[in-house]
Amino acid sequence: MQTTETRKRTRRGTQRVTMTDVATAADVSASTVSLYLRRPEAVSHHLAERIARVIDEMGYVPNLVAGSLAAARSRTVGVILPSILNSFFAETYNTLQGMFQAAHYQTLLGVSEFSPEEEESLIRAFLAWSPAAMVVTGFHHTERTRAMLASCGVPVVEMWDMPGHPGEAVNISVGFSHFEVGRMQTSHLYDQGSRKVAYIGAAAHQDLRVRSRTDGYEAEVMRRGLHDPIDFTVPDAATTEVGRWLIDEILTRHSDIDGVVCSNDALALGVLFEVTRRDLKVPDDLAVVGFGDLPFSSSCPPPLTTVRPPQREIGRLSATQILAALDGVRVTPKHHNLDCELVVRGSTRPVVKGPAEKR
Repeated sequence: MQTTETRKRTRRGTQRVTMTDVATAADVSASTVSLYLRRPEAVSHHLAERIARVIDEMGYVPNLVAGSLAAARSRTVGVILPSILNSFFAETYNTLQGMFQAAHYQTLLGVSEFSPEEEESLIRAFLAWSPAAMVVTGFHHTERTRAMLASCGVPVVEMWDMPGHPGEAVNISVGFSHFEVGRMQTSHLYDQGSRKVAYIGAAAHQDLRVRSRTDGYEAEVMRRGLHDPIDFTVPDAATTEVGRWLIDEILTRHSDIDGVVCSNDALALGVLFEVTRRDLKVPDDLAVVGFGDLPFSSSCPPPLTTVRPPQREIGRLSATQILAALDGVRVTPKHHNLDCELVVRGSTRPVVKGPAEKR
């Protein structure tokens, strides 16, 4: 086998090291090097150590473009998120990335900023590089995006939501019902003693999942029959300042509300700030429930009652389904409806146990 010094002398410094060069130096076939790069566990320990040593010494980097041309697909997985500012999308992506890396796939991340048109552009660009699979967020796509995902010929997962009707999703789905989250939030406020509950939401025109949670709130209000829905939703980003502004608007118009559902925890934090400024007490004067269980939620004064989405489980199950499909395993079931957890803290009262309410 050639020494490292001999290899260095016989190659021009500007010439890229190829898989054939690695195979020659390691005294194995190019197909063995290729197998090692794709599935190192399939190569004997002795050969794997030799190939790894040569790759390190030669500084070899696989040519993924050439590999994808030969295999008709690359070892990348395209992932489209609506935002990277939202920590629970970040948790999902970190889980996806870790599992794909362990299986020797790389993720290609795109951020749509909640724009279906930008999502379409990203998906078109990603598919041009022949990815092994695609992961997208939700079901609100343009017609062209739907057509591309239906005809791309690779596994596709739509995550962080559930289809509203059987024909809405043609791909694998992993998520939960945002409508039921809205009902869960609202039901908890009534059960802990509130009698007039309002809803505040932000980015509702961009993120249809916020609209679904609003619909869940309205459905539960109508079911209880204590008052008409009171919901204030705005196109602004969901920030603490927007939360302060929205609850100020509601309390100015409806001074008798005693509970508020927030579309996420950032808005809920703004509510807590504004209520403190008004010298109101939480939860005695106003009970507050959020969504997301963001890092500050357990430590703000008072700790925030919220709904915790299964962000890591969404990532884990999405990656598991894709890797199974890539291994030729028939994926069943096609749709995975996960549960969210209501985390009760100090911003709402404990629910008094009693006879089950007739539903």
